[in-house]
Amino acid sequence: MSDHSVVDMQAFFPVDLRITKIIEAEHELIFHLKSLKHKHTCPGCDAEMSVYHGTYQRMVQDLPVFNKRVFLRITAYEYYCTNVDCAISTFVENYDGFLGRSQRMTGRLEDFLLTLTLAMNCEGAAAVCREMGIRVSGDTLIRMLRKLASEQRAPSGDTIGVDDFAYRKGQTYCTVICDGNTHQPIDLLDGRDSEALQAWLARNKQIKKVTRDRAGSYAKAISEALPDAMHIADRFHLHQNLLNAVKEALKYELPRHIAVPEEGIVAEQEPDKKNTTRPSHPR
Repeated sequence: MSDHSVVDMQAFFPVDLRITKIIEAEHELIFHLKSLKHKHTCPGCDAEMSVYHGTYQRMVQDLPVFNKRVFLRITAYEYYCTNVDCAISTFVENYDGFLGRSQRMTGRLEDFLLTLTLAMNCEGAAAVCREMGIRVSGDTLIRMLRKLASEQRAPSGDTIGVDDFAYRKGQTYCTVICDGNTHQPIDLLDGRDSEALQAWLARNKQIKKVTRDRAGSYAKAISEALPDAMHIADRFHLHQNLLNAVKEALKYELPRHIAVPEEGIVAEQEPDKKNTTRPSHPR
């Protein structure tokens, strides 16, 4: 029978990183890891190098475990680039798909934070993360969204969706543009006025259909930048339009006030005294 009380934590990390020690505190876990790489590709010239410049310590955050913050203290190598024609003299390791050269969080933690933030607003997502044991601020989540938007600039088709998004609810807003086919965000614009969206649409003349809400600023930007584009209302605002139409129709069918005549109330509350008089008994 297998021992279910033992978990092989090494299985959760790349083969190039070996766990040397785990320190557990009241609110956090610190994994000490050592790099097992002996050579690495230079990001400048793509040549493979094996000459060490030295070691250094990296402290990065990972997904929490049972509401405990998890940090990885990695002993990694820095390499010399011996190519005299390369502009880079030294470079550090990265672990593709798990941890980049300058990242302070693992890739799996960043993916989770982006998914959570896109489903909420930044401050709300940061509050949820604090309860889960993840150390992150709303401003950091904003920077992550901006980085995501900068990496995805061109739409893949001729259909997009446009909506506003709150960095901080009631205070700071931006405009999110999503691809109509993949439903993935492709750009993030400052503010939610017509100017930023109009400038973006002017650079993307291939757009033929735009799904939007009822905001007049978005309608104006689309009509001026792409006069031939089709405007499509999203389902939420179609329901809102239907409810408003029903409400307006009922105004003409039902009176504003329904009054009950006072005579009817008096008659109902005060019955005839003659009918309630008790008959006299003969002596």
